Amino acid sequence: MKSSKELALLAAKALSDKKGKEIRVLEIADLTTLADYFVIATGTSNTQINALVDSVEKVVKEEAEEEPLHREGYRGGTWVLLDYGCIAIHVFNAEAREFYGLERLWRDGKEVDISAILEEK
Repeated sequence: MKSSKELALLAAKALSDKKGKEIRVLEIADLTTLADYFVIATGTSNTQINALVDSVEKVVKEEAEEEPLHREGYRGGTWVLLDYGCIAIHVFNAEAREFYGLERLWRDGKEVDISAILEEK
């Protein structure tokens, strides 16, 4: 079984592989019981946002045998949340990401360095 950090990194890599933008991983375990990690990314269109989320689900299922506990917002296409319990993946369009400002709200979280797993752009 993979740790919550390994799951978060796996999700970040899946987002990167599908050309997700501005991918960030925040460790928030010391701040809340909501999750251990938030994985945040931006998609350029509703279609890409859905493709990013589908990719995360597929990779996490294949490599970690984990299914999301909850999926929210798929049809709306501006913000999709995948909740795996220990990690929450947020994929936004640019406007929604700016509006909700999760990085601002959770600025006390520890940013995880994911440069090594991100695809060369």
